[in-house]
Amino acid sequence: MKDCILHNPRCSKSRETLKLLHERGVELPIVEYLQQPLSKSELRKLCELLGVKPLAIVRTREELFGELGLARDNGYSDAQWLDVLASHPKLMERPIVVLHGRAAIGRPPENVLSLLA
Repeated sequence: MKDCILHNPRCSKSRETLKLLHERGVELPIVEYLQQPLSKSELRKLCELLGVKPLAIVRTREELFGELGLARDNGYSDAQWLDVLASHPKLMERPIVVLHGRAAIGRPPENVLSLLA
């Protein structure tokens, strides 16, 4: 996966993370993932870079999560959660920064500083 910030301009944490990177002179391609959703394979790679299972990047408190009848303990496989994320990018945690073959979730924004070391 190429270096980028998976960004939602309507999200305050995403904007704060982008600002934090800019203040440190880090300019990354911005991928507005709601407009350019990630494929299932890209999501799988992203989870590998983060070192987490797909459920870990699902926004379970998002209203859409409940509207879809989803539950953390529904027995879905990793592949099924990747399908959910690919079909409903709004459920993906944000922002996520990918830099030099590593990734971090910008919640809080300071989490991404570990990628700069």
